[in-house]
Amino acid sequence: MNATIRKIEDGQVIRKNVPFKVGDTVKVSLRIKEGEKERIQAYEGLVTGIQGSGGKMKFTVRKISYGVGVEKTFYYHSPMIKEVKVSRSGKVRRAKLFYLRGKLNKKDARIQEGKKALQVHSEGALETATAANVETAPAEPATAAESPKTEPAAPPKTEQAKGEKA
Repeated sequence: MNATIRKIEDGQVIRKNVPFKVGDTVKVSLRIKEGEKERIQAYEGLVTGIQGSGGKMKFTVRKISYGVGVEKTFYYHSPMIKEVKVSRSGKVRRAKLFYLRGKLNKKDARIQEGKKALQVHSEGALETATAANVETAPAEPATAAESPKTEPAAPPKTEQAKGEKA
């Protein structure tokens, strides 16, 4: 690509990192201008694909509205997008989720939830969480390391017919 075009495209980038991936359920807040007034409208759905990179990156969000599947494509660096929030992380093995187009009810279009990383907002919260775990842990006796305890074996269970009582 031409260096001049790349320089212009890099100047168009508004957001540095992409907080979502394909399979996530996102809530896109759009600025909608009606005459003199401007309002924010939310569009919530599943990310079915991400195309491009840099200033030309766009993503497709699919939702089911009144029993009809609706897909909308957004430019990620558009000034009309106020924010993009991830409401649910999904685990998928495809880059484009075209197979969801044939599935109109929520049960068929379900996606397994992905694992989220544990987020610690402040160091003080981390310290209090570890201190609480230490206090609640039972103290091990010193003799436990010397002689292992054996638990008594449970008596074997016998099968009974449905009508009999024990």
